[in-house]
Amino acid sequence: MRFSVVIPLYNKASYVSKAIGSVLEQTFKDYELIVVDDGSKDDSGNIALQCLGGRENCRFIHQENAGVSMARNKGVTLSHGEYVCFLDADDWWEPTFLEKMDALVSEFPEAGIFGSNYIIVNETKQKTRVAHIGVDQGFVKGYINYCQIYARTLYMPLTSSSVVIPVKVFAETGGFPQGIKQGEDFLLWMRIALKHKVAFLNFPLAYYNQDVDPANRGVVANCYSPDSFMTFHFNQFEEEERENKDLKILLDRIRVFSLLRFRNENLYPLRVREEIAKVDFSNVDKKYWFYYKMPYVMVWTENKIRLFFSRLKQRMR
Repeated sequence: MRFSVVIPLYNKASYVSKAIGSVLEQTFKDYELIVVDDGSKDDSGNIALQCLGGRENCRFIHQENAGVSMARNKGVTLSHGEYVCFLDADDWWEPTFLEKMDALVSEFPEAGIFGSNYIIVNETKQKTRVAHIGVDQGFVKGYINYCQIYARTLYMPLTSSSVVIPVKVFAETGGFPQGIKQGEDFLLWMRIALKHKVAFLNFPLAYYNQDVDPANRGVVANCYSPDSFMTFHFNQFEEEERENKDLKILLDRIRVFSLLRFRNENLYPLRVREEIAKVDFSNVDKKYWFYYKMPYVMVWTENKIRLFFSRLKQRMR
């Protein structure tokens, strides 16, 4: 079997049928679909079962709630495909996702991970936009310098709904890290990208839904504890960071960006200071020097003033 598609499911009753439907409508048919219900408390499981309809190439697995990493990892352990794909239960694919990714895999076989561009959906504001991945103008497909491309715009070149990974590569890197609630996918992509080539198709084939669980979408959305927030786990890349300039720039930019809310709300100040002490500020926008080097009271005041005028502007619209 060419592809195994794993959908982790937790309380997505309003969205899961669209995700599953987008897989069943794929033009490329050599795949299996595994839905892992991570202890949903709503009707997600029943809806998923109805959508799967007893198809031979589809399976439904229920487990006690253990988190999205465990759900994805569970799906991979039960898979039979040569390559594994992931689709979040509130996202969906173009009908040609697997077809075009199969072509990408065939054309760039040395890669350890493959990805496509994607469309960011904000249904509340009735807006969609193609992710501004930092590839060169005119780039269509090929191998990319993952760290360099990511650092240019901080738009993720790889997401949990737009990647394909050889199962053997997934296994050798240990899968998704357990216990990480924010950025577990980034940590896995990085471990793969530091050891393998990354192939990218600059054509949007997936839809990334920002409207669902907005508190969990994006690295600045929620201030999880250091144990479960990705930026506090960058020490695993310490050796590579010293030797890889592109990685150093990327991690520094993610550090100052993702920890800004922690700084503004004075959360886990010691851990934040420890992480920011690693930053080479020549790698980041000059404004971050102010945010992290000035006394907290000044940063707090500036943040409150900025929020006040932002809210005032919204009320005047």
